[in-house]
Amino acid sequence: MSEWKAICRIDDIPVLGARRVARPAGLDVAVFRNAEDQVFALLDRCPHKGGPLSQGIVFGTSVACPLHNWTLGLDDGCARSPDEGCTPKFAVKVEDGVVHLDADELSAHATDLPRPIAGPKVLSPLPLGED
Repeated sequence: MSEWKAICRIDDIPVLGARRVARPAGLDVAVFRNAEDQVFALLDRCPHKGGPLSQGIVFGTSVACPLHNWTLGLDDGCARSPDEGCTPKFAVKVEDGVVHLDADELSAHATDLPRPIAGPKVLSPLPLGED
């Protein structure tokens, strides 16, 4: 049986928006609320280039990554065609207006994924005498 951790009240998440949940290990979790007051939780990282999904635009049961506009399903974390890839999802429940995440998932799920590196790609210089 899962142990659930209270995160916030549903009203603390803006409609068509998100809040981030920091974790002691691993990347933050983004908790989303759509127009129908459904709540979803995904790792706050787009599978494309690591964009912060919590800053994306929520519509229906999807979120658009703020970096390159990839659309990911909030229910499964997977990119919509023609794009490919998924970000880990987290179990979430709302009870009496309070949003809960699975405590075990929050502490251990997807904690081994690397943090995205922002900025331009660093190029290695050519060895001297070569062009």
